[in-house]
Amino acid sequence: MEKKLTHTNKNGKANMVDVSDKEISIRTAEAYSEVRISDDVFKAIKENNIKKGDVLTVAKIAGIQAAKKTAELIPLCHNIFITNIDVELQLNEEKKRVEIKSFAKTKSTTGIEMEALTAASVAALTVYDMCKAIDRSMVISETKLISKTGGKSGTYKLDDSNNK
Repeated sequence: MEKKLTHTNKNGKANMVDVSDKEISIRTAEAYSEVRISDDVFKAIKENNIKKGDVLTVAKIAGIQAAKKTAELIPLCHNIFITNIDVELQLNEEKKRVEIKSFAKTKSTTGIEMEALTAASVAALTVYDMCKAIDRSMVISETKLISKTGGKSGTYKLDDSNNK
């Protein structure tokens, strides 16, 4: 079966998908992003010595807020009711990075992947913003969907075996 883009009309132009006939189901999504940081940034975050405040807490809150604003940021996303959003940030001392995981849940006619991805992305951007005074060479990378459940397309789980 050939897969085709869903956000285009019969003329190939951008179009918001009509989800009014789709079944309501519980849908979840998990996303990931990371920020590679220097030793100096790592130490400052770990010791909570950033002038703007507690980096990991502020980035968590920013990710949650961003998930709730996804439809305002991504033009063809539906505004959906989020029943749960969580963002976890963890320092990885060995790899010198901040690892970010988000989880989003809804009971809706459309998926919640974009909300999870937006949460992880904005949390990563917030880490960068809060730490840029120490080092602007931080790299945001590996933003990806880890999994999704629910809806017509069912369950998706990232096969990350090729990316290690």
